[in-house]
Amino acid sequence: MHIHILGICGTFMGGVAALAREAGHRVTGCDANVYPPMSDQLRALGIDLIEGFAPEQMALKPDLFVVGNVVSRGNPLMEAILDAGLPYVSGPQWLAENVLAGRHVLAVAGTHGKTTTTSMLAWILEAAGLQPGFLVGGVPQNFGVSARLGRLGATGERTPFVIEADEYDTAFFDKRSKFVHYRPRTAILNNLEHDHADIFPDLAAIETQFHHLVRTVPSQGRLVVNIREEALKRVLARGCWSPVQHFGARKEEPGALRARGEPHAFDVLRGSLKVGRVEWSLLGEHNQLNALAAIAAAEHVGVAPAVAAEALGRFENVRRRMELRGEAGGIKVYDDFAHHPTAIRTTVDGLRRRVGDQARILAVFEPRSNTMKLGTMKSQLPWALEEADLSFCHSGGLGWDAAEALSPMGKQARVYGSIPELVDAVVRLSRPGDHVLCMSNSGFGGIHAKLLDALAAKKA
Repeated sequence: MHIHILGICGTFMGGVAALAREAGHRVTGCDANVYPPMSDQLRALGIDLIEGFAPEQMALKPDLFVVGNVVSRGNPLMEAILDAGLPYVSGPQWLAENVLAGRHVLAVAGTHGKTTTTSMLAWILEAAGLQPGFLVGGVPQNFGVSARLGRLGATGERTPFVIEADEYDTAFFDKRSKFVHYRPRTAILNNLEHDHADIFPDLAAIETQFHHLVRTVPSQGRLVVNIREEALKRVLARGCWSPVQHFGARKEEPGALRARGEPHAFDVLRGSLKVGRVEWSLLGEHNQLNALAAIAAAEHVGVAPAVAAEALGRFENVRRRMELRGEAGGIKVYDDFAHHPTAIRTTVDGLRRRVGDQARILAVFEPRSNTMKLGTMKSQLPWALEEADLSFCHSGGLGWDAAEALSPMGKQARVYGSIPELVDAVVRLSRPGDHVLCMSNSGFGGIHAKLLDALAAKKA
């Protein structure tokens, strides 16, 4: 079958493309913006990419169009598909019907940490010899790809498939959250706060979607739930029909997994009993919690916590998660996907703990998510950037005044309307020994390479 994917360069749809290709389908696709790492991965798989949504792509005559949620009514290619009455389906529905059916689906949901936790869980199962399939909203460095089918097994065998379970809506014609399609047997509920303000008016609306997910988990399944999250407690209070494994307890609590020790080296305890130990290079309490969630979920498919904890010692994290892109003139440049204020704060704090109080951190960010572009959480940005010595905001395309939002930071924050202006300012104000942390959920105009080139030229 030939499928043509609209919005193919998003992390989710790119993963769908990779899975379809591996399953033997002919895959082509298009998107408005084609940028790494997904574009590199797709081309390496031999998938032809087309820039834009011109209706001339109808001439490809695919058997099916798979539509990403970036596509809305008025899109010229989508309008042509509708006018011609051709078959189309959403990405999550195609995935559910063609990949997830018959598998033991392990879904990782939460406002933050989905990609990292999904990658941890997939790696644990791989290290245990289970050869899982997976679809991650990023590129786990242990695997080098964002998606694969994994071992399919004999008829009737439920082989594991690990998936990042996004609460964002499915498509313009299906406004349910993506994760409702996945029907997991194991579901991680990692954390929950207000996000996606373009489709959810408040936290209660997102809690409703999370409860829809809870309703799909069978009675013989398992919910792995962060015990610290009040919002998740409210979700489960609406009704729960599956066993619950809690994690993240701050003190001894029967049955709940907790950590004892520093984030980079800690014991995993169930109640008072030590069941494993994690020693790795990752920092931050958030990653400690992610690890506990992954260990608990892996146990549901037969991986002992001690085995899971040992595997995490060889976990290499995900591209664009505090990824060092290079060093020039004694200045290190990092790339991170953080875009929600809480994620920005967590990322900056994590780098601060790594480099210490003496080194300077220059935070370079752009509010590019739909929520941030609306300005819903702009007042939280000064709080998110507290640990940075200087902050540089790219304000291009915003409908609100970034300078006003960052004014409580005084001279610690600077705002620029273009990437070249931003690069010039960072290069001018940086000095050897600095750490430049770039944060965006898009390609950020290739700023990482531009900064490294300009810093090298400054040194020369």
